Amino acid sequence: MTALMSYIAGVLVLIGAVFTLIAAIGILRLPDLYTRMHAASKAGTLGAGLLMVSLAFYAFDASVVLRAMAGVLFLLLTAPVSAHLLARAAYTAGYKPAEITSINELDPKAKSND
Repeated sequence: MTALMSYIAGVLVLIGAVFTLIAAIGILRLPDLYTRMHAASKAGTLGAGLLMVSLAFYAFDASVVLRAMAGVLFLLLTAPVSAHLLARAAYTAGYKPAEITSINELDPKAKSND
């Protein structure tokens, strides 16, 4: 049974590392602050969460599993909120989206459908 748990943990580490790599590539390749933050908050959170779940499978100890699940829950609750607040603060500070951005709902000159 422990060999199976080790294999599951190994697969989860690989998948988590791939998502973390995708987040890092997104940060380097995407055109503006907002899309980079999107890559970091979505793929980075999933990658880090999978790494913590793999730790829980590998340790197979109740206290480690509880702390890993608390870490995953903390990531899932805080990463989207912090990314939203950082993007909003960046827009307020004057960072404009890339030219290829087709919808800018925060622009006061944009037409409203009211």
